Amino acid sequence: MVAVRFAIRAYRPEDFRSLWEIDQSCFPPGISYSQFELKTYIRHPSSFTLVAEQTGTAHSTVQGNEEKTPPTSEVLGFLVANRAASGRGHIITIDVQESGRRFGIGSALLNSAEEQFRAAHCAVVRLETAVDNVAALSFYKRHGYTVIKSVPRYYSNGVDALLLEKDLHSPLPSR
Repeated sequence: MVAVRFAIRAYRPEDFRSLWEIDQSCFPPGISYSQFELKTYIRHPSSFTLVAEQTGTAHSTVQGNEEKTPPTSEVLGFLVANRAASGRGHIITIDVQESGRRFGIGSALLNSAEEQFRAAHCAVVRLETAVDNVAALSFYKRHGYTVIKSVPRYYSNGVDALLLEKDLHSPLPSR
């Protein structure tokens, strides 16, 4: 497997189309966000959005000489979160395009968000995931999240959600 080099950075308005397209590819209708919904979450005053962007310089060979081409950058994934006045963080969505999965991008986005929540003195962070999203549930459990309760018909397509929570004061997981 070839390693993917990436960096986590803050959202920029020109990222929006890529983020929305990634969200559409990650989730089925009824769970994926409309453009209006995603823009509303990103623009909310208490929200922050992190972007995982592929980094590196592509190399090509021209008649035996190595020629560098400009650095490549592609949005591989993103996370939208917000901070409640109650001292609780909330992950709204975390999306990684299929070709970028299994390279630690989701973990890096989640860890970066948790660091921001800790810096903002949030004691806990919560998120929801569809009850049938086994991969997401496994991912969150690996990162120390526990199921708090089931939320019937949470998604607009009628699918139930699981509410998960993590205590941000507990020890960081070993890497």
